[in-house]
Amino acid sequence: MLTDTQFSAFRRDGFLAVEGVIGEETLAPLRDEYRNLMDRLYAGWEAGGMVGPAGGNDFWGKLQAAYDAGLDWFQPMDISLPGDTIQADTPMHFGPAVFGLVTAPAILDAVESLIGPEITSNPIQHVRIKPPARTLKPGEIRAHVGGTDWHQDRAVAHEEADSTRMVTVWVAVTDATVENGCLQCVPKAPAQEMLPHCPQRQTAIAPGFLDVADARPLPVKAGGVVIFDPMTPHGSLDNTSDGFRWSFDLRYNVTGEPTGRSHFPEFVARSASAPETVLDDWRVWKSMWEDARAELSAVPHIPIHRWRADSPVCA
Repeated sequence: MLTDTQFSAFRRDGFLAVEGVIGEETLAPLRDEYRNLMDRLYAGWEAGGMVGPAGGNDFWGKLQAAYDAGLDWFQPMDISLPGDTIQADTPMHFGPAVFGLVTAPAILDAVESLIGPEITSNPIQHVRIKPPARTLKPGEIRAHVGGTDWHQDRAVAHEEADSTRMVTVWVAVTDATVENGCLQCVPKAPAQEMLPHCPQRQTAIAPGFLDVADARPLPVKAGGVVIFDPMTPHGSLDNTSDGFRWSFDLRYNVTGEPTGRSHFPEFVARSASAPETVLDDWRVWKSMWEDARAELSAVPHIPIHRWRADSPVCA
């Protein structure tokens, strides 16, 4: 649980950085799970002649070689379906170790301090594995690969969730530093409103609507987290280091309230009133997403947010 001091700081600023929340007992299996996934992806690409032999390449070397070859490892590693067109075979990843992260008691304890004990795992969630910016191709716009533009999490969901009580927990798997592109936040105003957003490089706060003079970088070591309110303006710095930066952003809301992306599956992660409703089997989680993929691939595309490029503030 958060201390009184931490709780007060979160309520004041709209964000809170906390070190040492996730231990190696959760991070080590997570790294192994993704390393095995990368090995399988790379072996398939190598067999198809799309990349050269791995040689001495480790996880990071394979990621970079695949990116340099124009091969997409992001979506096969993501814990969500994409915001664009969904196919019956769109890749995604749901495994026991990443489920262990999403349902980690230490994360849920912190979330409970802020929204109470009835906690749903919100489906707006992503892995972010970011190569050094100097290696990115010109025109790279994916927020999960390059820098993330300023936005509010409330704004990148549907209107149905505008009153939903929720928080985002950003988890560092590697050390997140100013050099490798850590998260940055602007303190939330006491009566923070939703700012206009535009489909720009990414879905981002419209030009001229946010003063970033008070922006604060929030470096944390591996296992640390940054928790923030859905109205808090935030983004990330560019990765100017020579290594990758790896994080997850996870979202939680009060059970029974709209998630803001109702076409994606949610599940109860903790409940004091109905503990029998808590999902504890990663295979069910995986199946839920597979069922959603099958359904969504057969219907017209559903946008993931409300903003249009032809809005007057986006001109």
